[in-house]
Amino acid sequence: MEKISKSAKKKDHEAKITGRALYVDDHVIDGMIYGRLLRSAKAKARISAIQLPELPDGYFVVDKSDVTGINQVHIVQDDTPVYAAEMVEYVGDPILMVVGPELKEVERIRDEIVIVYEELPAILDMRKSDTIFFNYNYEKGNIEQALAEADQVFIETFQTGYQEQAYLETQGIIAYPHNGRMTVRGSLQCPYYVHGAVAKALGYAGKDVQIIQDVTGGGFGGKEAFPSILACQVAVAAKKANKPVKVVFDRREDMEFTSKRHPSISTYKVAVKNGEITGMDIDVMFNSGAYTTLSPVVLQRGLICANGVYRVDNLRVTGRAAKTNTVPCGAYRGFGAPQTFFAVEMIMDHIAKALGMESLELKEKYMVKQGDATSTSGKYHFHVPLPEMVARMDELTGYRNKRKQYQQQTGRYRKGIGLSMFFHGCGFTGSGERDLIKAVARIRKNADDTVEVLASNTDIGQGLKTTFCKIVADTLGIPYEQVYIENPDTDRVPDSGPTVASRSLMTVGGLLQKAAQRLKKDWKPGEEQVIEEHFVEPDFVIPFSLEKFQGDAYPTYSWSVNVIEVEVDTLTAFAKVVGAWGIFDVGVPVDLNIIQGQMQGGFLQGIGYASMEQMDYNDKGIIRNNSFSDYIIPTAVDVPNLVTEIMNNPYTHGPYGAKGAGELPLVGAAPAYVEAMENALGANLNKIPFTTEDAMRILQEGNK
Repeated sequence: MEKISKSAKKKDHEAKITGRALYVDDHVIDGMIYGRLLRSAKAKARISAIQLPELPDGYFVVDKSDVTGINQVHIVQDDTPVYAAEMVEYVGDPILMVVGPELKEVERIRDEIVIVYEELPAILDMRKSDTIFFNYNYEKGNIEQALAEADQVFIETFQTGYQEQAYLETQGIIAYPHNGRMTVRGSLQCPYYVHGAVAKALGYAGKDVQIIQDVTGGGFGGKEAFPSILACQVAVAAKKANKPVKVVFDRREDMEFTSKRHPSISTYKVAVKNGEITGMDIDVMFNSGAYTTLSPVVLQRGLICANGVYRVDNLRVTGRAAKTNTVPCGAYRGFGAPQTFFAVEMIMDHIAKALGMESLELKEKYMVKQGDATSTSGKYHFHVPLPEMVARMDELTGYRNKRKQYQQQTGRYRKGIGLSMFFHGCGFTGSGERDLIKAVARIRKNADDTVEVLASNTDIGQGLKTTFCKIVADTLGIPYEQVYIENPDTDRVPDSGPTVASRSLMTVGGLLQKAAQRLKKDWKPGEEQVIEEHFVEPDFVIPFSLEKFQGDAYPTYSWSVNVIEVEVDTLTAFAKVVGAWGIFDVGVPVDLNIIQGQMQGGFLQGIGYASMEQMDYNDKGIIRNNSFSDYIIPTAVDVPNLVTEIMNNPYTHGPYGAKGAGELPLVGAAPAYVEAMENALGANLNKIPFTTEDAMRILQEGNK
């Protein structure tokens, strides 16, 4: 183990363990009032009239007419309204906010408001959508020739559902005006995203907006773009009332109306000639929901991953993000990759069966290696450790023997084992880091020789405060206790970019390491010094063109192999996870304890996505699963034997050899789980979540 990997006491440990950490709902400001949103009850409608009750003194109704800037939330394409104008596009679309000093009275007023709608036909099924928000495609080789000359063309369609982030702390924001400025604080991942959105909605100059991240109880992507929406709504209310306004969602509101993982439908046509895979023609559709939010970049990553870890010389990938009158989808750990990795791993498994081969045997035949071309005609510049991972996994699990052993089973209890191989591209897709983010990070040495880390990246439970401080302390050669970091405040920290895309440690940690190296050379005891570093793209990167979908989509990749073993009770259809094993390459771990926590937590989230996290809407477009009593997430009890190992594979351009880590462990759990269920049930499966009810249907069909 590298010296840097040795675990340290987390920087936020004391505050959280003693209860001193202040979350957004813990803050009380003099004169603060409270807000509640009134949301659309219709999936698609024109607002004909709004009938308000008499408002007591000190209570306000805030709507589109109070937006002093532009009534759009700045995300990627600015189509999400701060408050609905004439139209509502999904059940939950915010129409107005009621604010006032007593929350119960606020809720009474809101509940007495009557919205008169002219209801319009809603589209809930993405396959019936008449609006395509985004459409991308790319190809290499000659897929038409490969399909024409094939002995067999395998065609299958795969479906994935919603997934709710289920963070511990719900969405919450406080906004307060002062001295011609607006300060917004809350539970969020990306302070400067919120900063840009609030400035645009209020019509303020950037200097007149301040964003502060409070201690945040989890995000998983759900607090990437959504806080920008809520912050705009609350800031507009605070400006109208000229008072501090707090809005914190309860769990049902959070689960019903905030962004989810995009459901997907992926159709694969795979050409096989003389027993060899000669091409893939892949069509991917994501359900964007009512507005675009982050759909373009989620779709891009999903398409880049569509052929998995496999070398496919003739490849065509087409993808669309479709509008529906349902809750807008957004970021969730893995960001489009879990959807297509599920599909490609399953089609490989099914082709192997049809060819009379073991699944792993076929997969190993096409695994990429260092120097191979990526799906977008870039290059895998660094070592691909999949062969070592597979060998180690076989040692750990007895995978190959068990796979054969479980082919023919009788009796009530039947076992199955499945394996997946996958990667996660580290950082922003394409040239986003260079052209859009342009990260800046600083360190300040104070006169007492303590050192402060200044970056806009947020610790949302993943340990970033700790790892940033470890990098700076170790590089400077000073005690870890001498380096500190506060929650980001845009008045104090530069824009080092958002806390997304598994980029914070690799990219911003790298900037901090460089800054610390410069400070070490010029260290002046007893003096204040500030060192600033700007992102520069590594010179080995093949420039990426979004128009052509060509080049290096990512500078490097983190890799993993997962194996999951299940036991199915054929009487009840209940599946028990006997064991789950993951081997992960995240470069060099900057803190092994933190990395193990990330790998185990993400792996378990992926198993939930695969097996139990069922969420759907009814025929009115209303999310049906809006509490933890009917949206089930896994706990440690569900996977008692969960094993994660870390494989050192240093990245030359990461701090201490580190790469992206946070998203990797969720990406490949689903295909490993569903392959295991296939092995136990003796049937090909094409959807997730694959629930107990789905297993019962398969068993009943088999009995018929």
